[in-house]
Amino acid sequence: MDDSSEAYLCINDPNGNCSESHAVLEEEEEEEEEKFRRKLKYFFMNPCDKYTARRRKPWKLILQVLKIAVVTIQLVSFGLSNQMVVQFKEENLMTFRHLFLKNFSRSSANTHAVYTQHDVYTHITYTVEQFLMLPSITVGNHEYEKSGEVYTPLSICQQFYHNGSLSPANESFHIDTHVDEECSLIYPRQPFSTLTANPLNFTLHFERLLAVTVKFTLKSINLETVQYHELPDCYVFNIMITFDNKPHSGRIGIELDNDVQINECSDWTVTGASPRDMYIMVLFDVMVILILLLSLLLCTRSVKAGVLLQFEYAAFFSRRHSKRVSFSERMEFISGWYILIIISDVLTITGSLLKIIIQLKAMASYDLCSILLGTGTMFVWIGVLRFMGYLKKYNILIITLRAAFPNVIRFSCCAAMIYLGYCFCGWIVLGPYHTKFRTLNVVSESLFSLINGDDMFSTFKNMQQKSYVVWLFSRLYLYTFVSLFIYMVLSLFITLITDTYDTMKVRER
Repeated sequence: MDDSSEAYLCINDPNGNCSESHAVLEEEEEEEEEKFRRKLKYFFMNPCDKYTARRRKPWKLILQVLKIAVVTIQLVSFGLSNQMVVQFKEENLMTFRHLFLKNFSRSSANTHAVYTQHDVYTHITYTVEQFLMLPSITVGNHEYEKSGEVYTPLSICQQFYHNGSLSPANESFHIDTHVDEECSLIYPRQPFSTLTANPLNFTLHFERLLAVTVKFTLKSINLETVQYHELPDCYVFNIMITFDNKPHSGRIGIELDNDVQINECSDWTVTGASPRDMYIMVLFDVMVILILLLSLLLCTRSVKAGVLLQFEYAAFFSRRHSKRVSFSERMEFISGWYILIIISDVLTITGSLLKIIIQLKAMASYDLCSILLGTGTMFVWIGVLRFMGYLKKYNILIITLRAAFPNVIRFSCCAAMIYLGYCFCGWIVLGPYHTKFRTLNVVSESLFSLINGDDMFSTFKNMQQKSYVVWLFSRLYLYTFVSLFIYMVLSLFITLITDTYDTMKVRER
């Protein structure tokens, strides 16, 4: 029956029952609205208020506190293990530089170079000699790599232009840009006396030379991990020494780098340590994963409840008031804290599974595991702010951050346009005359340091004065950047946060 029919019946009702039925309907609607209002109020209560209202124990709150503890313990454990890996890599890299680079010193790591043809041959010969004598000179447990019964050789390769002739005196050149490569192999364990004075067995074409690379592979085992109840890893170091002559400036830079692979040792025996102690962390990681899965389940259920209540609220509002609910009001039902916790749980669960695989020596993706566990733990600790928000005096920080965030994003976008303009200008103009402006990445880091007042004097002082116009431009460039960003942009940014804080503080009162 539609509304017009009801109105007609009400008009022709001799007993006057229409007003009574309307009163009953209004009372039922008010009761329904009050019930729905209480439902909304309870949904937006914090766990402490819910416990006070219905004596409902805050299981999610208890679980989150427990999760913070176990995840932090897990991260510290993995951090100590990863620290040993990183330290072992860095110490081996420094060892290889001292072993295979002639006259290497730590202070000359970035400037190690040769300037004569004789020095190039001498340095390559020195590297080959040290490689062949490695078992008798190293203080570590470094060994050559073997493929079956054959040792992996050391390779010396030169890359050079296919053909060409240069005549700087006549300002003429003819270059074929196709690159050729010649290599020579030297096997370990061969008598050193059989080597000739020139181990290359070919002549370097310095006029067309681009680079000389010396490559070889060594193996080692990190025994330090045994002291911390972990099985040692077997390391494969693919070492490459590069003599870079691409600029043809008369200076050939020398750089040693290594690509590290971490593998499970195929045959091992450890005495004096209980195997149970070595796998106890695996059981702990399994417990952490179970706690995280329970947290993920509870938070997902809460998000689902919020989404369902959002649709119920929109339908109720449309039916009773004939209005649509705005997007911002809909988003109030979806807690950003739960989304943050869900993301952190997924990252930490993935990182924990990867950590178990690493501890079982099935793979060695330490970097990926570090990113997952580190990011997950960071989000977990940021989520602590949600619990601090239950206290009125601490809630002002969260409210200020949430209120200021949109304005901060808009302000940062505007400031980024100016910042990028200075980055491009500094790179193209000052790059040839200052080491801090050679690449876009370095320029951005240098300018960000200047904003924070770091290394300011040396940035001004180290500018080369070969071109007076560029030197004068650099002064104008640096003075305007410092004045604009430190005195204006940074001050406006702080003012933006301060004004939002004052506004929220007044509202809180």
